[in-house]
Amino acid sequence: MKPACRDQERAGSTYWIATLGCPKNEVDSAKLAGRLAAKGSRPADSPEEADLIVVNTCAFIEAAREESVGTILDLAERRRSGARLAVTGCMAERYGAELEEALPEADVVAGFGVDVDSPPTGLPVTLRRRGDVPSFDLLELPRPPAVAPWAYVKVAEGCDRRCGFCAIPSFRGRQRSRTTKSILAEVESLEVSEVVLVAQDLASFGRDRGAAQRQEAHGGQPEGPQAGIVELVERVAERVPWVRLLYLYPSSLTDRLVDAVLSTGVPYFDLSLQHVSAPLLRRMRRWGDGGRYLERIRRIRDAEPEAALRSSFILGYPGETEDDHDQLLAFLEEVELDWAGFFTFSRERGTYADTLDGGLSVPGSLALERLLECAELQDSITARKRSALVGRELTVLDHGGGSARSYREAPEIDGVVRLRDTSRAASGPTSAFYRVRCTGAEGPDLIAERVVA
Repeated sequence: MKPACRDQERAGSTYWIATLGCPKNEVDSAKLAGRLAAKGSRPADSPEEADLIVVNTCAFIEAAREESVGTILDLAERRRSGARLAVTGCMAERYGAELEEALPEADVVAGFGVDVDSPPTGLPVTLRRRGDVPSFDLLELPRPPAVAPWAYVKVAEGCDRRCGFCAIPSFRGRQRSRTTKSILAEVESLEVSEVVLVAQDLASFGRDRGAAQRQEAHGGQPEGPQAGIVELVERVAERVPWVRLLYLYPSSLTDRLVDAVLSTGVPYFDLSLQHVSAPLLRRMRRWGDGGRYLERIRRIRDAEPEAALRSSFILGYPGETEDDHDQLLAFLEEVELDWAGFFTFSRERGTYADTLDGGLSVPGSLALERLLECAELQDSITARKRSALVGRELTVLDHGGGSARSYREAPEIDGVVRLRDTSRAASGPTSAFYRVRCTGAEGPDLIAERVVA
């Protein structure tokens, strides 16, 4: 649970925003904070001091929904007398009326594009059901200045893919890309040293806008069929030192896109693989298999041996066999990703996986056992790769408080670089970036000391 970005203090009511889920939700919360600030509200120092508490929920899998509900109930208990509690985000959009009935603690259940602070205390809940016209476009709202040296920037909403396990298109809608002009304006307004581009299907940016997007991206001049994410990465890289992409479908990872990522100086690839068994991936309605993934990763490493790679995998998808699981373990051991996340399958209403015959189900206990086996193997790989950096010098982005990151670590997801001697760092030249020498590794984190010229 993380507070939203702080805006300059203004007179009026106070708010507190708790954000659950992915980086895309972080951006939505920043946009909500900006809208509340524009109305004269200011961020509270704690939820207990806020006039309005907003919970931006996640509904991706059952565990995320449970965390969202737990956060709502916790903040309902902690709020002061007279404070209002608003629930927004994916759960509010997906389960609207059900959520309103199940959580009488909430004063407002607001779907996407609905003001969380509109109804005064005592009036009925505001609820936008799909098909209604939103009062504003959350994707295009301005946002407060960034308080960290990095920021997420969401370039599109929704998704046109139909992966077998994912319900997101059912409540986030079809892909809707922003204009390059609006994205670049937001990037410039943030004044950060690193921009992390996010979307549900990042590599498909601009495809839904077709020729209009391609001409707009090049100042109104037609430029052929290769516009989209590559040009966006190049133009953002002209404005900030570091550009990072989260995340990419392997089927969209063209040589040109790989070259664009490498040219930013942040050779970090977050690839959405999900599994490596060809039959299981077909059942997931996904492209690829372990062999194709290995080939693409080798091409990245041939171009840049120091590239960092992350992925995520689902354990226990309907029909997953022991052979499928063994293939995944073998893949992890061979490919040696820097980072990986593992999740047990969550059956989501309205998805293709929800229609699969019950005989294909994998018991939850077995799925968890497979997850733990994968996690143990990956932890050893990550620890080994981190230890290999000891003794080397790295360029890092300072986070303050003795914490930093190199290009190998995405914010809030991967490990960090911890400075052992923070007083020495403070006495050096003031800069967002500086050089460190790694002196140790503790799990996913590196221990380092600043190199003073």
